[in-house]
Amino acid sequence: MDASITSLTLETKSMRPEIAGFQSRVTGLEQRMGLVEAQTTMSRDRDQDLLYLRSKLTGMEDRSWRDNIRLHGIPENEEGVDVQSFLRSILPKLTSLDFDPLIEFQRAHRVGQKRPGNSSRPRPIIACLLRHNQTRQILQAARKHGPFQLDQYDIRITADYSKERNDCRKAFLALRPRLRQLEIK
Repeated sequence: MDASITSLTLETKSMRPEIAGFQSRVTGLEQRMGLVEAQTTMSRDRDQDLLYLRSKLTGMEDRSWRDNIRLHGIPENEEGVDVQSFLRSILPKLTSLDFDPLIEFQRAHRVGQKRPGNSSRPRPIIACLLRHNQTRQILQAARKHGPFQLDQYDIRITADYSKERNDCRKAFLALRPRLRQLEIK
């Protein structure tokens, strides 16, 4: 028995460096695991902050664009060189509204690059009105009336929203018929 105890003692002594190596590896892994957990928590916090900031940015964009209207369907070059005077002349005719004071714009222009060739779909016009109540009146008239007629063209007037807001509205479109059916506004 003494020989077996002596051999076991020698084996355990020879294994001590390996055990110490395993212990240091385990300690190193525990430390790395702690760092990974801390980084994961920080990453989650950053993601939440990013989502919050993105929603704030979308809200700010939408508020800064709330006086904008988009006009779809007006043929290219119909407006000539002065888009504002063109819109000042056709908006009262289209909407049947009397604007007092007259409509004033901060800016008005076509959106995007000119499409190559004779594209059948004209670029929309964005107009930023100076007075918010006039923007609201035009959009209410557009909702009630639907597409307007200018010569033989159908003209739609819509609010101008950020891409994120448009994506949300597009996702909501599928629910609208069901909400109407349930008479929920």
